[in-house]
Amino acid sequence: MKEKIRSEMKTILRTMSESDYHLLSRAIANQLYQLPEWGKANLIGITISNHPEVDTREIIERAWKQGKEVAVPKCFPADKSIQFRKIVSFDELEKVYYGLWEPIMTETEIVSANEIGLLVVPGLAFTESGYRLGFGGGYYDRFLPYYKGPTLSLAFKDQILPALPVETHDIPVAKLVTPEKVFVCNAE
Repeated sequence: MKEKIRSEMKTILRTMSESDYHLLSRAIANQLYQLPEWGKANLIGITISNHPEVDTREIIERAWKQGKEVAVPKCFPADKSIQFRKIVSFDELEKVYYGLWEPIMTETEIVSANEIGLLVVPGLAFTESGYRLGFGGGYYDRFLPYYKGPTLSLAFKDQILPALPVETHDIPVAKLVTPEKVFVCNAE
């Protein structure tokens, strides 16, 4: 079931035109900048997006311009864990498996979960109540129990579904930011 949803969602996202992708990513970013969680956070935990995920590079640049620090995840496939590492430039990234961009360990410094003031959690599909379907690695499922700060996800309208398969270990995000509105999630 999850694989079917992932496959369908990737197909839907790939059909988006380049101009819509940039326009809608910018609209999502603008919604994000208005949130109190953004304003209060000194350190943002966020992934380096790959098309067709909502573009995060502009968000990262905006954070730097506002004097915020940015930490991006480094994945460890052996135990499916992640650690966040502070970057001050996109030059501190390297392309790894599946075309993902991750911090270069020798050039970046690790941050603990409690240092992150806002965590932007990636996903392929979401419900209005904050549950998400990730890309299948389970990295964030393992990290979220240790993170106690504010969470949100960025999503195009087509990524929001009426329901998703939810397991007992799934932790919903607190907010879902779309081009049109911000959902305050109260997962049942």
